[in-house]
Parts: sequence; structure tokens; C-alpha cells
Amino acid sequence: MTATTDGSTGAANLRAVPFGDPIEPTIDTDDVLAAARRAAERSVEHLLGRQDEQGWWKGDLATNVTMDAEDLLLRQFLGIQDPATVQAAARFIRGEQLGDGTWNTFHEGPADLSATIEAYVALRLAGDRPDDPHMIRAAGWVREQGGIAASRVFTRIWLALFGWWKWDDLPELPPELMFFPTWVPLNIYDFGCWARQTIVPLTVVSAKRPVRPAPFTLDELHTDPQQPNPPRPLAPVASWDGIFQRLDKALHVYHKVAPRRLRRIAMNAAARWIIERQENDGCWGGIQPPAVYSIIALHLLGYDLDHPVMRAGLASLDRFTVWREDGSRMVEACQSPVWDTCLATIALADAGVPSDHPALVRAADWMLGEEIVRPGDWSVRRPQLAPGGWAFEFHNDNYPDIDDTAEVALALRRVRHPDQPRLDAAIERGVRWNLGMQSRNGAWGAFDADNTSPFPNRLPFCDFGEVIDPPSADVTGHVVEMLAVEGRADDPRTRRGIRWLLDEQEASGAWFGRWGVNYIYGTGSVVPALIAAGLPTGHDAVRRAVAWLESVQNDDGGWGEDLRSYREEKWIGHGSSTASQTAWALLALLAAGEREGRAVQRGVTWLAETQQADGSWDEPYFTGTGFPWDFSINYHLYRQVFPLTALGRYVHGDPFAKGVGAGPGAASGKGA
Repeated sequence: MTATTDGSTGAANLRAVPFGDPIEPTIDTDDVLAAARRAAERSVEHLLGRQDEQGWWKGDLATNVTMDAEDLLLRQFLGIQDPATVQAAARFIRGEQLGDGTWNTFHEGPADLSATIEAYVALRLAGDRPDDPHMIRAAGWVREQGGIAASRVFTRIWLALFGWWKWDDLPELPPELMFFPTWVPLNIYDFGCWARQTIVPLTVVSAKRPVRPAPFTLDELHTDPQQPNPPRPLAPVASWDGIFQRLDKALHVYHKVAPRRLRRIAMNAAARWIIERQENDGCWGGIQPPAVYSIIALHLLGYDLDHPVMRAGLASLDRFTVWREDGSRMVEACQSPVWDTCLATIALADAGVPSDHPALVRAADWMLGEEIVRPGDWSVRRPQLAPGGWAFEFHNDNYPDIDDTAEVALALRRVRHPDQPRLDAAIERGVRWNLGMQSRNGAWGAFDADNTSPFPNRLPFCDFGEVIDPPSADVTGHVVEMLAVEGRADDPRTRRGIRWLLDEQEASGAWFGRWGVNYIYGTGSVVPALIAAGLPTGHDAVRRAVAWLESVQNDDGGWGEDLRSYREEKWIGHGSSTASQTAWALLALLAAGEREGRAVQRGVTWLAETQQADGSWDEPYFTGTGFPWDFSINYHLYRQVFPLTALGRYVHGDPFAKGVGAGPGAASGKGA
């Protein structure tokens, strides 16, 4: 008697064991290999069909409705509402509302207070009535959670723009921060680049304290409309929270007595800083939030909407929108073409697509054209370092990132390019730049070196997500893997990175994931890097990682980890199986020499069984992060590129493997 899965995928043949034996069906590895080959072939066809004619790939980047709500609030503030846009955005926001009237920030996640407040206000702007049933449910829940007073600072800033919250009841952020030299704590370069780009324009907003006429009241969102901001006791004066709370009170006093000329000079310095960092496409940093706040700040400083800087900025926001077939409009927080393209290139090459295939050559050409060869904000800490690297987005020359640079180099190295010297030179510049961005502890952050000040996260203003950019295991793993592929495994800087990774391994055997969810991502990033750098598959760190991955495999054969693992230990390594997280686990296990192991066979089977007819996978769960827990991302291409990479390495082996644990075809694919 045999149990078979859907014949359309040709998945594994699971044979029942005789009575009395452990209830562990055997797996026919030939069937698994055949299913993996067919799944990879379908996936290759699907992914090739999604390439843009210019050579790049880009999947939608879904976050949460605060992007859409704040877009409507911006348009209301500037007086540029467009009825069609408002209704399309409202249709999307309504569609994301949960049955209890709330909004969350990731699929099947808990309700979020700030997201619910912002979505509610946006729907009020779109014409939804407070006595509509869906609005009554939302407002009631908000009051139960403490009302507007319990929301995050950024939500209350948006409300203050319309007089729905008092500026005096918000943390102060003075523009005089622009004068702080880099050696003074809390200078703007102590903040991560994403926070820096947001904080500089918000210093202008905080100084100006604008209030536009509100089209309605929000009394229904307060626990007590007569006392919307009940007093709260200060933390003990001897605590860090107490110190910074009292510093904020002092800054509120300073706001009232700040010399006008000094403040004007500071705001003008902020304006220059903002304008100098506007990208060619009109955006700032390739991400939506800094663009929104930069437009508001410049508008408050007298830049009218017809000014070229403002026109370009507003036009850039339209490029962050995704119009859906139902007429709704979703705003992306960011766009990820460089990241998606390098990952797609790796996936296709590892799945056996010839290294000189036209699609891979086009992708390489496009990536080579995206290389950044001018200094950016990173050079404040590394002034002598020559530029060379890649950013995440279409346009973000001021903020190349270390992770993209490592993965682009790994992707380019898989392509046989007609102009090989050009490709080699670009990779060499990227390698040199990444080495120069190593932090003092031997590891790598995402955008800056040694961005580890303990003070920014303690500011009362910074109550939402990470505002610094310390080194992480996932980024460091990618850099170490790239350096090993480039023949620099024995470089002292690479060895320092390896030592840091080994020190960062958790007692469980896993590694924390900063930019992906979570320990499965971290472990899936680090193990292949350690093996590429020469650690044997029998190394204790590798064995512990394998044991942990095997221990958290789901009963269905896949892997999944919920975003709540960033806050609750019980979720670590646990969640509904997803295509991307299953692939991350498989990449680690395959690198560790577990190709013939039961965990790998079951994981590959799960990928084959869950593949859709068109060669893609469905993945509603969020497996990416902007800030762990606070800002979650569903990269729509993750569900395609990572499963294909895992299937490709299962069938063909890692093209850069040293022969340890490599599958069939590794030798012929070595070195692209």
C-alpha cells in the first residue's frame, strides 16, 4: 500500500511501514529528486516570465495600511486630494480591516493600535461615517486600548498636524541637532540611515508646529475627550528613561526661548541637507516615509508645490503605488528591484540555467548599471574609503547597503558576461567597499559602520522600531559567503567575521535574523556562509544549527516562524509553513551536508507539493522585516526566488561548494 500526493507535482512516494514499526513512512529519494526537478523547471519558467525587458525583477512589497493612511493625510495637509485616489486608497484600507474592526501589521498578526487609529482617520477623510458599523467597532476597540494617548509618537504627530493632538504633548526634536558634530552623542549620524532621513525633516516640523483646519473631530477615539492626554508619572530620575524624559522637558522649555536667528539657520541647514539627498527620481533614500516628511518640511519652509524639488518629490510618491484589479490602491513603503534581481539571478543560475543565458546576461547588465560609484552618508564614518556597491532600490545613490552589495557580487559571479573585465572590476569595487565597512567588532551592519550608539533608542521620540544599525548575523553571513566565493576566506577580516558569527550563535544552535523572520532566516544565512568559508560540516556550530532546524520542522515537512518570535520565546522557530522559510532552512541543511537526510527530503517534498500550477508559490505570511516586530514586510518575490534556489541546490548542488555536502552537478556548475 502506498500513499501518494497530487500527481501534478510528482511529489514523493511515501510508503507505509509494517505494523509495529515506528510510524515514520519511508521516503523514496528518487521520487523526491524527480519531483524537485519538475518543480524547479516550472519555477524557472515562471521566474523567467517575470523579468522586465530591461533585465530586472521586482515583486510587490507589502507592509501595512499606515502607508496608505499617511499618504491620504499628506494629501489632506497639502490640499491636493484627488477623489479617485482617495476612494481607491479607502477601498484598500477597508479591505484590510479585520472582523473585530481593527487593523494589524502582518498576516494573522494581532491588532495594532496605531495602525487602527491611522486607518480609521483615513477612512473618515474618505467619507466613512463614525456611526458606520465598521467604524463603530474600530473606535470602540481604540478606546479599550487607551485611545489616541496610547498610540506611538508618529501617529500622534500626524494627528497634531490637524489639531487632533497638542504639539506640547509630543516629544521635542529641535533642528539644532544639525549643528552637533559627529563626536557628540545624538548627532544625526548616530541614527540609522532610515531614521536619519526621517528625523532631519521632522526637526523642521517639530519647530514649526503647523496645524491645518481639521474637517472633523476625533472625540470618539479618546477614552475621555475632556482629558485626552492624562498625566503619567515620570520614570525614576536615576534611570535612563527618567533622564531622557527630563531632557525632553528641558527641550520643551528651550522651544519657547530658542533664538529665532539660530533656529532659522538650523532649519535652513536641515533644508539643504534634505535637498542634497533627493534622488534623481525625486524620492529620498528610495523609501516612502522620508519622502513624505521631507515634502512636509520643505513646504513649511516656503517651498511651494510647483517648485522643482516638490514636484519631483510628489511625483516619486506615485511610483510607490500598486493599483489592483479591484480598483484599490496600495502604497509600497519601498521598492526592491536590486535585491529582487540579484536573488532571482542566483536562483536561476543555481537551478541550472546556463551562465550565459540571455536573461542572466540582461540581469547582470542592469545590475552593473546600478553600481554606485560616488560617496554617500556612509563616508562620514569612512571618509577614506573608495565607493563601490549597490543599493536596494531603483534610485538610492546616497545609501548603498552592505547586504545588497554582497548578494549582487554573488549573483554577478554566477554569470558568464561578454565583458568579463567590467564585471570583475565592479565586483572588486564592491568587495573592497564591503571590507571597508566592517565594524570594529568584526561584523557588518546594513548601511553604516559602527552605528551602535546606545542613546538614540532611548529618546522619548523614538518609540517605534530600530533607529540604529548595529551589525547583524544575516548581513555578516552574506558578506562572509561573498568573501569566501571571492577567494578571501583566509583574509583576516573574513576570519574576524567568522569568529563574530560563532560567538553570536544562540544556545539553541540558531542565529537571530535582523532583516528576515527570524531565527530560520538568520540560521539560513549563516550556515551556508560558514561552510563556504571552510568550516567542516562536522563543526559543532554547524551540528547544533542542524539539530535546531530539525527540531522545529513542522509536521507537514515545511518550516515557518511567526513574527511574534521577536517578542515571545514560544514562537521562536514556530509558525505556519511558508515557501521562503522552508527554503531558508533547506539552504542551511544542504550546505551542512544533509542532502540525504529525512528533514531535507520532507522539506523538498513540501515545496514540490505546495507549488502552484504556474510554477509559483503562494505566501500570505510576512517573512521580511524593516524593524523586527514593529515593521513587517511581505516581499512577494521571496516566495519564488528562495524555493527555486533551494530546489536548484538540492538537484544540482551549490555551484561554489567545496565538494562537501554538494549534490550531483556541483562540479560542473562550479565557478559559473
